[in-house]
Amino acid sequence: FLPAEEAARIVAIKTAVFFIIYWESTEIYIPTAGGGVWFDVWIDTDIDEEGTVVGVLTTAVETTGHKQREQTLKALLREVSHRSKNLLAIIQSIAGQTGRYSDSIESFLARFTGRVQSLASSQDLVTSSNWRGAMLGELAVSQVGRYADPRLGLRVSGVDPYLNPNAAMHIGLALHELAVNSVSYGALSQPGGTVQLAATPEKLPDAAGAVRIEWREAVPVASPASAEKRFGSVALERVVPASLGGTAELRLADGWLTYSLVVPASNFEL
Repeated sequence: FLPAEEAARIVAIKTAVFFIIYWESTEIYIPTAGGGVWFDVWIDTDIDEEGTVVGVLTTAVETTGHKQREQTLKALLREVSHRSKNLLAIIQSIAGQTGRYSDSIESFLARFTGRVQSLASSQDLVTSSNWRGAMLGELAVSQVGRYADPRLGLRVSGVDPYLNPNAAMHIGLALHELAVNSVSYGALSQPGGTVQLAATPEKLPDAAGAVRIEWREAVPVASPASAEKRFGSVALERVVPASLGGTAELRLADGWLTYSLVVPASNFEL
């Protein structure tokens, strides 16, 4: 009933146990249509009252369930390790870019802390979903809600795609930059000001699906919301779209700030 290779191995162990008088343990795997069965096996010498070896005694205990749990745990640990490395790489990139666009230690610490907290907020949503990801709507509420009341200042419309973990982290960072900018210079800095966030499906030139996420808000005429290149605009126009394999455009014209991010379908489930 054992595969030939396993049978030969067990016979060799039994022979050694019989002639050398000791015990041995091993495990056996038997492939089946349902995925296979595992056994822990102990092989001992069988000795009569006169101390003569008369045979071997083999005990086998099925451990399939334990083995499956062990393999699942190892897979989860590998996934956690992989995601942790990705997160550390993102933090390292943010630290470097923030330092490049900061003119003092104090401004660096304030901006870097806010961005790390933004990642932590997105990470909380991803973790609560068992690492599946996060809905765009709840991600927007989470990020904007750190600076303003999203019930009053945020209007969300269109589809609500389920973002995978990588997309949730990077789009969360984009929403953080937009929210900070808005609270400092834009609509959320004004009484009764609101931000429009719309998500609409669209086709890419290669016929693949995508979702266009657009942030739109009215800003004061004299607002410096996008007048200079800072890490925020670099993240919005280069870092985030590059990480998602998409495209982005940040515009400030006629009293309106508009950020449009096209996210390929590989980053979410509609």
